[in-house]
Amino acid sequence: MDGGKIRGASGGVNQSGVRNHNERLLLSMLQRRGGMAGIDLARLTGLSPQTVSVIFRKMEQDGFLRRGDPVRGKVGKPSIPMELSPDGVLSLGLKIGRRSADLLLLDFTGNVRAQVSTAYTYPLPDEVFAFLESGMATLLADLDAEERDRVCGIGIAAPFELWKWNDLIGAPSQRFKSWKDLDFAEQVARFSDLPVFVVNDATAACRAEHLYGRTHEFRDYAYFFIGSFVGGGVVVNDTVFEGNQGNAGALGSLRSTGPLGESQQLIDVASIHLLEGRLVQAGINPRVLWNQPQNWDDLSRYVDPWIGETAQELAKASLSVCAVIDFEAVLIDGAFPAAVRTELVERVRRYLVNQDTRGLIAPQIEPGSVGGNARAIGAASSPIFTQFLLNTNAGLAAF
Repeated sequence: MDGGKIRGASGGVNQSGVRNHNERLLLSMLQRRGGMAGIDLARLTGLSPQTVSVIFRKMEQDGFLRRGDPVRGKVGKPSIPMELSPDGVLSLGLKIGRRSADLLLLDFTGNVRAQVSTAYTYPLPDEVFAFLESGMATLLADLDAEERDRVCGIGIAAPFELWKWNDLIGAPSQRFKSWKDLDFAEQVARFSDLPVFVVNDATAACRAEHLYGRTHEFRDYAYFFIGSFVGGGVVVNDTVFEGNQGNAGALGSLRSTGPLGESQQLIDVASIHLLEGRLVQAGINPRVLWNQPQNWDDLSRYVDPWIGETAQELAKASLSVCAVIDFEAVLIDGAFPAAVRTELVERVRRYLVNQDTRGLIAPQIEPGSVGGNARAIGAASSPIFTQFLLNTNAGLAAF
């Protein structure tokens, strides 16, 4: 902090710069597989043991790696695995949601160090960026100078075409449309020199699941995140695929059919805002859905039919996405209690059995594991991923 302005890192991460290809490759392997000895990584990557050793020494000196516990029980001296150092890189992540915003500080291994939240009637720019500024001051105030130097950026997870939400949530039209031409990096530059990385909110949730969830067993899968509005993400070749304009995996826009045969989108038939509407009709304040910790047990009269209808739509949508890419699995997560996720996944599996699967291989339907915080965690992971990990769907240089 200096004169009220949050400064970017002047040492540590920024002195080391963006990692080169081999460094990214080794960091990505350790991130996906956990601590490993250099000889094992050399065998898996095709790099020479000497090259791996040199890179390990450099990244250990830079603070990105640390030595794990010696592995004993084999012939010869114990091997010492190297692993990511949680303190090696820190990152901030902001999720802009329909009724609330969350800001958190994430470390290199995916642990949330601290988090602050705010609620609002509508997500308007002035309020959101004022929250970001004050929230950053709060989170960074608890860090020492070395830790601040390790903060590599700010990720912002926001819905695609956020300014079009006013039709669904009743926001004042003109004020809400101010999102349309807003430059996020320019807004942040008023109070911070940290680099800004903007990502679609559902894509961010998908990245959080891919990096820190249970998805190490799948190489290609589609991902649905059910929040106020359903969205999604796509993982191809073991990397989240963002697409040409950052809008790949816009699964909320998949076509559906309304009760009168009218054309609708998945967001119209498989989103939590529909459950909110049921509660409003029953005279219940829908904010009860978002109380933390979440517990919807007393709302089963309204939740159960919503799960049934949502599951039917997700079963159809799961087959639709598999008609484009032969996904191994479809993962489902959302901003709801774990018990709701479990029931929703089970019902999607049952409905899938009765779908017309001619010409298709039905995917595994699996639960996600990160939960309601996935969008903010994914936002914070964007600066880390972009600067330190390997994107197997894109070259690191422009040709």
